[in-house]
Amino acid sequence: MWAFTKVVSHGSFSEAARDMRLSRSAVSKYIIDLEAELGVQLLNRSTHHASPTDAGQHYYERCVAILSEIEEADLAVSHLQAEPRGTLRVNAPMSFGTMHLGTAVSDFMLQYPGIRIQLVLSDQHLDTVQEGFDVTLRIADAPPPSLTARQIAPAPRVLCASPDYLKRAGTPRHPHDLRGHDCLNYGYLATGTQWKLTGRDGEDHWIHPTWKLSTNNGEILRDAALGGHGIALLPTFIVGEHLRSGSLRAILPRYKAPETSIYALYPPARYLPVKLRAFVDFLSDRFFRKTEWNVAHR
Repeated sequence: MWAFTKVVSHGSFSEAARDMRLSRSAVSKYIIDLEAELGVQLLNRSTHHASPTDAGQHYYERCVAILSEIEEADLAVSHLQAEPRGTLRVNAPMSFGTMHLGTAVSDFMLQYPGIRIQLVLSDQHLDTVQEGFDVTLRIADAPPPSLTARQIAPAPRVLCASPDYLKRAGTPRHPHDLRGHDCLNYGYLATGTQWKLTGRDGEDHWIHPTWKLSTNNGEILRDAALGGHGIALLPTFIVGEHLRSGSLRAILPRYKAPETSIYALYPPARYLPVKLRAFVDFLSDRFFRKTEWNVAHR
């Protein structure tokens, strides 16, 4: 597996052999034996180049995660874990990743230069264990019971629209008024195509919004709301600055969407790897008291 990942990363048997301080024929034999054992071709070969097949690319991604865990075990046994190091595979939501996590990861790498980050952004609920991630950041009202979860930060959501839209279409006073408005819908809501709003009296209101735009990306919904195309239900970490500036206005402040938080999810383990503990602690310290997200309603 180690020889295979080296060939894929270098794109060459010769370069992989040089890196591993082995002969080219030894590396080639390792790959041939591996393909024979798996019963599948892993590499496309030419005279000077090697590239993974579709099966090989999938196998490579899993091998990288497995070899990272082996590296972690070796470091632990050799007492080198005082300084976190190794590869950390992270999955995170798209908008949170591009708007906030990118700079956080950059600062984290400055603080922990021995850790390499492989970051995959996706709003789909990927299987943390099956996909080989060390940690998944997910925005939810409750974490899945099958994984260990730590709350990184609250992620309140607010109904909002531009002043131009509200001037043109009117400001809703009750959740049922939303049925007469253009709405901008996030495609991966836990409640499906419905919006759930709870009044201060505890009464729940379920609304089927008449959406003008439905997408799986919060920043696109924010831009549509800024353009006056309708009402959006979005986390304040996406629209907070626009609520403060007044380019978006919060509506129906007496009614709240279900509370959600940003969670760090990782497989249950007796011993939490030091690199993972350092990353989760760093994110919690950075984001938990992010008060500018919790803006006052305008």
